[in-house]
Amino acid sequence: MHELMTFDQTDGQPTQVAANVHEYLNASIAENTRRSYANDWKSFSGWCAAERYSCLPAGAATVAAYLADMADHGKKASTIDRARAAIRKAHEVAGLDDPTATAGVRQTLKGIRRTIGTAPTQKAPTMCADIKTMCATLPDTTKGIRDRALLLVGFAGAFRRAELVGIAAEHITETPDGIIIQLPKSKTDQEGKGRLVGIKRTEHPATCPVRALLTWITVANVTSGSVFRTIDRHGNIKGPITAQSVALVVKEYAQAAGLDPAKYSGHSLRAGLVTQAAKNKASLSDIMRQTGHRSTETVNRYIRKANIFEDNVSANIGL
Repeated sequence: MHELMTFDQTDGQPTQVAANVHEYLNASIAENTRRSYANDWKSFSGWCAAERYSCLPAGAATVAAYLADMADHGKKASTIDRARAAIRKAHEVAGLDDPTATAGVRQTLKGIRRTIGTAPTQKAPTMCADIKTMCATLPDTTKGIRDRALLLVGFAGAFRRAELVGIAAEHITETPDGIIIQLPKSKTDQEGKGRLVGIKRTEHPATCPVRALLTWITVANVTSGSVFRTIDRHGNIKGPITAQSVALVVKEYAQAAGLDPAKYSGHSLRAGLVTQAAKNKASLSDIMRQTGHRSTETVNRYIRKANIFEDNVSANIGL
């Protein structure tokens, strides 16, 4: 387990909290978030050491100076805000007052956002035509069989990378209509209530996600545990793939399909399903049922972009 962060014992400052409490505190935060916070805290504490400032407790002026320094070095607003959250969490875990809650830090962040902007850099969605073109480039190898299943299931299920690599054989139920995949836990379900995702069989064998997944399971002889496995250069099937592997697979076949791989990521599969469904006039509720989104705001961003030319007034202004 990745710990949120470790506090060094220095001149009466708080040390690490009791082990059992620490575990529960860690369990309250998603693993990816813990990893990000740990990296952010390492950067902040390193900066403080170089500048001879205390990092725990940190003064509000120290935090404001650090966030401003991040902005000066070209960091994005979202990265700076995450660093602020990591500093806040470190002080919360240590039972200290939050230095990021002061008016000075809040105003500094407001100034940073106004100066550098807050618009996120979004990767391109893989639309249905892109997925079909990517699948047409797949080699007839063990890796090609795995990657076909990965691309098609990731797209049709609108899975996050962590959800996709976390699918286990025990989570899959085959039905006459398709497959049902049980997600025991996801980004928006940290308490592990789980949800079910249905993927229907489709007409074309080469792009049917159900056929692709069941073929891979048979070829890889996966009877339990993680479905998507690594493959060594000799074609031997090994342990589970990582979330980063999903991004690499998407980029590999985006490039093979003549697309710019820099514009695509593992999230492109999920974004692609939402965008394609919106263009195909799927309802907001049906899209959210497939994706597991809890907020309509995120989904509506994709829908607005997908339908940007629908009834667009620029077509009716006499040009």
